[in-house]
Amino acid sequence: MTATPGRIACLALAVVGAAFLSLSLGASGLGPADFLRTLFGDGDSAAEAILLQLRLPRTVLAALIGGALGLSGCTFQALLRNPLAEPYVLGISGGAAVGAVTVVVTGFGASLPGAASLGAFLGAVAAMALVLEVARRASPGTMDTRILILSGVIIGAFFNAIILLLLSMADIESFRSAVFWMMGNLSASDWGSAGLLAILLAPAALVLLSLARDFNLLARGEAVAHHLGASVRRVKLVACVAASLLVGAAVAAGGVIGFVGLIVPHAVRLSWGNDHRLLLPASFLAGMAFLLIADTVARLAVAPTELPTGVVTAATGAPLFVALLLRGGRR
Repeated sequence: MTATPGRIACLALAVVGAAFLSLSLGASGLGPADFLRTLFGDGDSAAEAILLQLRLPRTVLAALIGGALGLSGCTFQALLRNPLAEPYVLGISGGAAVGAVTVVVTGFGASLPGAASLGAFLGAVAAMALVLEVARRASPGTMDTRILILSGVIIGAFFNAIILLLLSMADIESFRSAVFWMMGNLSASDWGSAGLLAILLAPAALVLLSLARDFNLLARGEAVAHHLGASVRRVKLVACVAASLLVGAAVAAGGVIGFVGLIVPHAVRLSWGNDHRLLLPASFLAGMAFLLIADTVARLAVAPTELPTGVVTAATGAPLFVALLLRGGRR
């Protein structure tokens, strides 16, 4: 199976539709007609400010985060040859959370713009480096995927302990801010966050998409992939670094938003097969659409109050994933 243009086009249209809903629905009462008037230059200044300065950057950021998580989830499932792998499997979210919570609780560097996001990204990079170094030392020359998983689980547990320690020392306001961030929250979206994520997403996505053939070979086993010309260790290292950077940037921009990178690639695989030439771009686009819809629900479900976006993805993702498992088991 190749990357069927019709399927990719359908997903692209789904992204456009989800983005339209995200832009045209909200607690302010501005609807699709107001959005269209503003789009064509006929809206008033208040509508223009809400739509172009608040909703548009949030919509763009939600799409970028969803795409990053969907693509990285598909990558880790390919690398680990496990359809239940997800973007946070290597402890990246734990490292990012430690960085962000440290800034929130201690106030260290809080005067810098986007200090919590910067701390989260640096924490994610540190976690990635630590996991890869442990895997390199424990499996020289091979980068055993089992070692990667084990080191990610252990390092993630260690970071969770640090998070609990920091939260135990936090005051009430810092505790609330840290917990709300860890739930996944896009209410503070701005063009700066979207721009930085886009800068990282573009090259990382191109690298991962270029590895589609190698991922197809890895699905047959590492020995077979090596004999068929794939540089297995290089593919693993490049893919791990690129996908981890994507996850770190996504978590830094929007907090820990679960289930997107697990359920989206799994659903695409069950629907359209295991060819990564289709799986990778389809997971990217489907992740965009899924998170755009989830964030729209988060803004509207209890308006004017907002739900954390990560709560919505978990609440909807869990039953959807069970349904996918039951569907797969009946085949």
